[in-house]
Amino acid sequence: MIGGTVASFPESLLDGGAWFRVEAAATAAAARRAAERLAGQLGLPAQKTAELSIVVAEAAGNLVKHADQGTMLVRAVRDEQQAGVEIIAIDHGPGMADLAVSVGDGHSTAGTLGIGLGAIVRQASWCDLHSVPGKGTVLVAQVWPAGPPQPAWAAGLTRPLTGELVSGDAFAVRDADGRRQMLMCDGLGHGGLAAAAAQEAVRAFADAPPQPPAAVVELLHRRMNHTRGAAVAVAELDPTGGPEGGGLVRYAGLGNISGTVIGPGGRHGMISLPGIAGHQRRQIREYDYPIEPGAIVLMQSDGVVDRFDLAGYPALLSHSPAVIAATVLRDAGVRRDDAGVVVARLS
Repeated sequence: MIGGTVASFPESLLDGGAWFRVEAAATAAAARRAAERLAGQLGLPAQKTAELSIVVAEAAGNLVKHADQGTMLVRAVRDEQQAGVEIIAIDHGPGMADLAVSVGDGHSTAGTLGIGLGAIVRQASWCDLHSVPGKGTVLVAQVWPAGPPQPAWAAGLTRPLTGELVSGDAFAVRDADGRRQMLMCDGLGHGGLAAAAAQEAVRAFADAPPQPPAAVVELLHRRMNHTRGAAVAVAELDPTGGPEGGGLVRYAGLGNISGTVIGPGGRHGMISLPGIAGHQRRQIREYDYPIEPGAIVLMQSDGVVDRFDLAGYPALLSHSPAVIAATVLRDAGVRRDDAGVVVARLS
């Protein structure tokens, strides 16, 4: 289950967003108000804010009516030109066998008009949906002030240990002079000090010059020496750097971050070496792994069960990184630890 405390501070929405456990109409209304407040902070036009309100209301309403353990994340999304609002609705409900039918107006399993999913698709600037009967549904929807940007090549999610307000796990992605890199970080312990360590890793990653992953991890190690430390890993996706011009993943990690390349042809793990960024390391090494078309790179903290099997999730690999990350966090995240996932695909 994914869950969290409803955040009451506006800055939390501008930063990592806020999780809502949506099991009643009152919580659904709180999620809608949070999304509208975030839209105002980001300067979305009134019409786009109204469209966002419909998207959140319909998605939250579906969680209340149909879902088991339904949760929603409301957060800001940005590209180089604009900022928008993203919602991620996740449940363990009955799922849908035929999405095309379910999205069509007039389809309902609860005696309603059946316009919820259709309204979301029409009002959102972009959305993606994956559902498996018996396992549940993941919906990602975005509302942007102008047209939606190109689909994101990477996306991630984190959520805190039950009872904590902040997560010690963090992720980041960047395109530094053509180097497409992703970071996964797990601050030691839990709570505020773990979160502070993880956020220092994110800041150092953003500030790092465009260098290979091993050099970036070395910089993180130096920058984090005033924190309690963290497990960190950096992956870089190169679409033509592999054998015979194929794709390549360059990977360097310290500590218990798991990295995996998953594709139509199977999966293989990537090596993180023992150590704690900011405190101790014996060596930092970089390893290269081929990546085939249609494959993804999955990085996760130890709050997510390793060896997540995608075999039971038809066509999940064809969906957006955000939908894949949310599905993994829903079904492989554990409640006794902070949990974080970041997913990228070779485009």
